[in-house]
Amino acid sequence: MSRIDELIAELCPGGVEFRLLGEVAAYSTSRVGSSAITAANYTGVENLLQNAAGRCEATSVPGYGGLIHYQVGDVLIGNIRPYLKKIWLADRDGGTNGDVLVVRTVPCFQESILPRFLYFVLSSDTFFAYNMQHAKGAKMPRGDKAAILRYRIPVPPLEVQREIVRILDLFTTLEAELEAELEAELEARRRQYAHYRDALLTFPEGGVRWATLGEVCIRITSGGTPSTRHPEYYGGDIPWVRTSEVDYRTIYRTDLTITEDGLRNSSAKWIPAHSVIVAMIGATAAKVAVNEIDVTTNQNCCNLIVNTAHTHHRFVYYWLCREYENLRALAPGAVPIINAGTIRQYRVPIPPLEEQARIVAILDKFDALVNDLSVGLPAELAARRKQYEYYRDRLLTFKEAAR
Repeated sequence: MSRIDELIAELCPGGVEFRLLGEVAAYSTSRVGSSAITAANYTGVENLLQNAAGRCEATSVPGYGGLIHYQVGDVLIGNIRPYLKKIWLADRDGGTNGDVLVVRTVPCFQESILPRFLYFVLSSDTFFAYNMQHAKGAKMPRGDKAAILRYRIPVPPLEVQREIVRILDLFTTLEAELEAELEAELEARRRQYAHYRDALLTFPEGGVRWATLGEVCIRITSGGTPSTRHPEYYGGDIPWVRTSEVDYRTIYRTDLTITEDGLRNSSAKWIPAHSVIVAMIGATAAKVAVNEIDVTTNQNCCNLIVNTAHTHHRFVYYWLCREYENLRALAPGAVPIINAGTIRQYRVPIPPLEEQARIVAILDKFDALVNDLSVGLPAELAARRKQYEYYRDRLLTFKEAAR
């Protein structure tokens, strides 16, 4: 019998009391002025990390008006797209906006519920599944604040809470140490991959023919964005790529889709499989992706429809991965912009097609080992996270006491 089982048998043999979240906690109604807010204590929804990974430092803060005040021990939950599982237990006082829910234990329960225990309960997959079930909106779902307060949580004796928190904290620490080791190994493999990629794509002077991307492509196009005033343009069967998805990856599916009407009433257009997509603006400018399915894209993607009669599309993809720094340097400024003409004139080596295929086969294996979540170290990282989530949810499952 575990220590938790012993405590439950001793302190609550008939089961654990359950209460509505709204009985034991409430949303913060206090406010803090923008003059008291800094990058260190502002936590907008964009500063909450996915999958309960904490928060990151803010890059900008509101310059005026009042914000929702949070304090040490409050639980902050991202209320946009609940499936992202953004949640953080505040370790400082600060401010946030209306896209973040600040859950604070009410005074009469502050002596009977540990903040960290409440955080673990609300970090569970069970809670986020409930949150999504009651969320409002299709394109950008938001949690239903009233429904969240109706979520039923266990309130075991403090000794049980402390033991669960101790175990989960220990598990979290061990997991973090292991993940750090695995991340270090993964980073080493990424460097090894980059080394071999650069070596394979280095050709002696005069050893191969060179051409511009415009010459090796059948055509080069951009896309378009259906009007957001027409929500019926979204959620169809047509894959639609945004620049945020153009980040050294092979596209087999997209985050968003559009409808036939959305395609027809915008400048979006079909891009055939085996094309190369280059982001032209923003944080991912000069990064690339390769699509293995037919897709459409937004207007900030430069789409290279490669002539596969003499050029392997994945060879072009790997070459542009290698050339990121050089291509990015062509778009200086705070908001980098690379125009399609610049991309069209960019040069690429063209070894014999057989040699291109050989290089692609080698790099595909490296790419899968480093990046594919179904193999290698990334799979190990994912498995460790799932193991933690499983034990966390199991520890937080109790027999309910009869009323």
